[in-house]
Amino acid sequence: MNDTFTQISNAVYEGRAKDMPGLTNGALAAGLTPQEILDRGLTQGMQLIGKDFKEGKRFIPELLLAARAMQASLNILRPLFVQTGVKMAGKVVIGTVKGDLHDIGKTLVGMMLEGAGFEVIDLGKDVAPEQFVEAVKHEKPNIVALSALLTTTMQSMGRTIELLKEAGLREQVRVMIGGAPVTSDFACQINADAYGSSAPDAVEIAKKFARVS
Repeated sequence: MNDTFTQISNAVYEGRAKDMPGLTNGALAAGLTPQEILDRGLTQGMQLIGKDFKEGKRFIPELLLAARAMQASLNILRPLFVQTGVKMAGKVVIGTVKGDLHDIGKTLVGMMLEGAGFEVIDLGKDVAPEQFVEAVKHEKPNIVALSALLTTTMQSMGRTIELLKEAGLREQVRVMIGGAPVTSDFACQINADAYGSSAPDAVEIAKKFARVS
């Protein structure tokens, strides 16, 4: 069985999306559970490439290929998670803030969070603060993840946190922010809970939040 997990992990690491359906269905046919495939196969592969990314050995295109490979497997496993009552690590509402149409980084973070066992509600791009608040009301996530790629849209992050406070929802969620112009100092200024410098970093932060909650 360890060979099966290694094959799945390697396929994710190498970004071989076309191989994932066969490997995933083969693992299920062999009696492995969706949770085992996620934890010991997919997540291991993403952790490996995330580590190499942080060390400068892999880059964004390779990270995206790995995430897409993982998604090819998750497309098969996701309905089974519901059927088997798999307990997710937590729920995350994610989106790119109002006025910003960039979504590659946000999408990558969302895919990697799914690979780490989180349920992800992706609101897309150009998301108004009021939309984030409504999503928190209805979805009741553990984490809200805000992305901005333009300095001109960063202030929407602060406004979102203000509206969460006004709605009495701020204490219910952890807010993490990220994007090229965003910094840890800015996160402190707007009272966000954390700043993620990269997609792998964001996943590690979310995992810490999930352990605490």
